[in-house]
Amino acid sequence: MFNQSTIFLLILFLLGYIGKNQSIMIAVYVLLGLQLFRLDDKVFPYLADKGISLGVTVITIAVLVPIATGDIGFQDLLASVKSYYAWIALAAGMFVALIAKNGLDLLANDPHLTTALVMGTILAVVFFHGVAVGPLIGAGIAYMVMKLVDFLLKMG
Repeated sequence: MFNQSTIFLLILFLLGYIGKNQSIMIAVYVLLGLQLFRLDDKVFPYLADKGISLGVTVITIAVLVPIATGDIGFQDLLASVKSYYAWIALAAGMFVALIAKNGLDLLANDPHLTTALVMGTILAVVFFHGVAVGPLIGAGIAYMVMKLVDFLLKMG
């Protein structure tokens, strides 16, 4: 029961507790529960393969709830384009989505970077009350910076 991964998860749970981060604590609790009931061999591969996609879907559902409830309608959409803040938000949303696209490839293809990105996300979530979308966006930013560094090195 107490292998390296379990000890690592318990440390993350403790960090989540210290940092008062419920999301980390729940995530670790669920993973430990799956291990305890010996469902990890069946569920972990599915979560590893589909987890990010499922998480993005859940976040998207949450964001679309005000539209589904009628709290946000076409009138609000039309009113929002009159604000330069809305145009900034639109551009930021597009930029982040494009960054995240490259991040998915990087996460899938380089396990060493994935570990560093996940640890960076965990530290930010636990100690700075960040939100755990960091690995995807972080990977996208890392991809952009890596390409920039490669470009600059080829020039010089």
